[in-house]
Amino acid sequence: MSGESRNTGRLYGVGLGPGDPELMTLRAARVIAEADVIAYHCARHGRSIARSIAAPHLRPEHIEERLMYPVTVETTDHPGGYRGALDDFYEQAATRLAAHLDAGRTVAVLAEGDPFFYGSYQHMHKRLAHRYPTEVIPGVTSISAAAARLGTPLCEAEEVLTVIPGTLPEEELTARLAATDSAVVMKLGRTFPAVRRAMESSGRLAEARYVERATMSGERTGRLADIDPGSVPYFSVAVVPSRIANPRPAPGKGEVVVVGTGPAGPLWLTPETKRALADADELVGYTTYVDRVPQRPGQIRHGSDNKVESERAEFALDLARRGRRVAVVSGGDPGVFAMATAVLEVASQDAYKDVPVRVLPGVTAANAAAAKAGAPLGHDYAVLSLSDRLKPWEVIAERLAAAAAADLVLALYNPGSRSRTWQVGKAREVLLGHRAPDTPVVLGRDIGGPEESVRIVRLGELDPAEVDMRTILLIGSSQTQVVRRGDGHEIVWTPRRYPE
Repeated sequence: MSGESRNTGRLYGVGLGPGDPELMTLRAARVIAEADVIAYHCARHGRSIARSIAAPHLRPEHIEERLMYPVTVETTDHPGGYRGALDDFYEQAATRLAAHLDAGRTVAVLAEGDPFFYGSYQHMHKRLAHRYPTEVIPGVTSISAAAARLGTPLCEAEEVLTVIPGTLPEEELTARLAATDSAVVMKLGRTFPAVRRAMESSGRLAEARYVERATMSGERTGRLADIDPGSVPYFSVAVVPSRIANPRPAPGKGEVVVVGTGPAGPLWLTPETKRALADADELVGYTTYVDRVPQRPGQIRHGSDNKVESERAEFALDLARRGRRVAVVSGGDPGVFAMATAVLEVASQDAYKDVPVRVLPGVTAANAAAAKAGAPLGHDYAVLSLSDRLKPWEVIAERLAAAAAADLVLALYNPGSRSRTWQVGKAREVLLGHRAPDTPVVLGRDIGGPEESVRIVRLGELDPAEVDMRTILLIGSSQTQVVRRGDGHEIVWTPRRYPE
């Protein structure tokens, strides 16, 4: 309830449900029957689905207000364009209803489905509810009706349902479909070709179902892939139902997808990676990284130590060769000191040459730490690992010296661990041969995680005891700046221009 309590009529937004008059609520039927004025929106042809649903409850003495849209998808010569034409229409429609309310009449505005779910009524509500006593009567949405007519659950347990307007740009549709568990796409009609392409691009087409005019005359359901785009009306939805309730058929051929989870948890995942993780039958990876991935019913997880990369890669490829969809999970980006190289190296063997392998990018630790600190990687930079487990220290020191001599900003991975405690000190010695002691150094630790810290020190003051395996070091160039902002917070940035 809302609005003032002066002596005026009452405004109702009445949800009619998906189309079958028997799916209206008792409250909706009673309000319609008792109202003085029945208002409903319609297109320029004058027909109203809302009125046809409510027809059994209309009386001859009802005053009817037909609110006819001046435009739908047609072009308009209105000076404000399409949006301006609609805004003027809503203002005029609200003025017409306000005249009845001021006269003490009860006004029921009919809305297909639910008034607050993509409903035209909400435009009247925004303009009138603060002025008159108002009640909104919820209705069964087309989403619920579509699932019921398909006879399949929409979402179960921890699955996420995303409702998407089909009018979004195709790339946005693809990203949202890829990132969710279950989905319903509304507002089809002319948007159907783009929605279908988005379903295919996101890998959801085989699961997608189509429902047209749910619970109404002319209802049609089927596989989305089989629907003729030219036959799709506005009153239709695309449904990607629960995967738990609707297991996918086994693939004809297995594959390995190497994914990067970014530096921490789900906030750092790309939509493409989320889809690959959801599609996988089995997850393989370093236990710490596998644990970042949400549990899914039926999905098998294989966590292992971080020093068995080749064995892990071979295990994943063997699973794929047996027809399994496998996601190999890395932190950060899988191609940066991570599992992509190990998988591709093993996949190059003759035994695995026919196993499909894909690599999906992730947010790197260097980029994440740089963003937290400001923009230290704003100019040329080099990325090195200080770990001497797979290459001798002499090679590392030579590359450090070369990059420092070239005045590149440096991102140093794997700077130290329980068994490697001296490399940071040695690296500092090498760098001080080419950089001033006051060169800015960013220490980013556990970026995105619960123990995240970002500190800025000077190269001459860099303490190896403050660096561990969860730390990344960003060493500035001669041009890198440190600036203290008005709130006292320091930021680091490297200018794009280099002095001549």
